[in-house]
Amino acid sequence: MNTASHTIVVIGGGAAGIAAASSMLKRRPDLDIAIVEPADTHAYQPGWTMVGGGVFDVATTIRPMESVMPKHATWIRQAAASFQPEDNQVTLQDGSTLRYEVLIVAPGIRLAWEKIAGLETTLGHNGVTSNYRGDLAPYTWELVQQLESGRAIFSQPPMPIKCAGAPQKSMYLACDHWRRAGVLGNIDVQFRNAGGVLFGVADYVPALMEYVEKYGIGLELGSNLIAVDGPGQQATFATGEGEVTVDFDMLHVVPPQVAPQFLADSPLAAASGFTDVDHHTLQHVRYPNVFGLGDAGAMPNAKTAAAARKQAPVVAVNALRQLDGKGPTAGYDGYGSCPLTVERGKIVLAEFAYGGKLAPSFPTWLVDGTKASRLSWMLKADMLPWLYWNGMLKGREWLAGPGGLIAQ
Repeated sequence: MNTASHTIVVIGGGAAGIAAASSMLKRRPDLDIAIVEPADTHAYQPGWTMVGGGVFDVATTIRPMESVMPKHATWIRQAAASFQPEDNQVTLQDGSTLRYEVLIVAPGIRLAWEKIAGLETTLGHNGVTSNYRGDLAPYTWELVQQLESGRAIFSQPPMPIKCAGAPQKSMYLACDHWRRAGVLGNIDVQFRNAGGVLFGVADYVPALMEYVEKYGIGLELGSNLIAVDGPGQQATFATGEGEVTVDFDMLHVVPPQVAPQFLADSPLAAASGFTDVDHHTLQHVRYPNVFGLGDAGAMPNAKTAAAARKQAPVVAVNALRQLDGKGPTAGYDGYGSCPLTVERGKIVLAEFAYGGKLAPSFPTWLVDGTKASRLSWMLKADMLPWLYWNGMLKGREWLAGPGGLIAQ
């Protein structure tokens, strides 16, 4: 059996894994670091909402994985299969093993399409779509353009999901198009959310409710999608009163989301299945030479690329200190951001930390995140994609330095 060793092993070549590796290499360019990632492409997933709204071309959101891999990292092009943290070892899918001094766990979250009966066979057909898959986001835009009357349903499963605002963003952009096309009055738009509130941070709800009312959206809380009959164009939801089946002409589905199975089955997992780390230092609670970040972390923050951008420098600082035999000094405050596209050209820029505390990046005289703003749209459409490709993935920590320092 093949065994290789690296000083640092990173599991996952998504936003979190690449950003953490790049941040470490910025601090220590000669570091021996390996990134385990089977995919040959890397996607800017926050852009898929914009693809589904006819704003971005999907091709602009995808690049070859090779182009985002840090130059001095070793890319191991396969998937992790299991962890043996007592032996400082990871087993890969081909049976070979990797030994490490420090492990960074960032494999992302798994989209559990199979948990909704009948969904997988009808995705991309029969008016059933999802912006949570890049290949389906263009179909969302097709459906929006074609629909002139009937019923459009937008679903949201129980938490956790990545980008908790994304189910709404898709809906608001669709409604804005229908309003501009003069057909919104002919369409019964429903937002069926398994949760009990429109959005988890109360300060942003009034601005969002203005758009729910403006577009005439039927808000159904406590309504969880459990089955789809694509050919019959019917969706079944579990509610507090039992199951209800609703006809649709267009159905935008957000799948339930869970930890990757190989992580959930491992000694690294919390009860939730996600990596069991301290919520501030991002160091594993049982294995001090293991760190976790991104969507696979068990921290109670919003699972967004913006969160990973803030977490990566914290992991970089603390992992390198662990390597040097020292304790963690950097802390993550739970920051997450969700630019809610409420219409083409306007965004409610939700930024918050642990406990729903507002955490604006800009002074309120420039951007008041609790209100729809054109400046926030420019940030989302123009600045954030550039910052992602040229800043975050390159280890440049603009607006994201490691904060929350703990006494050394």
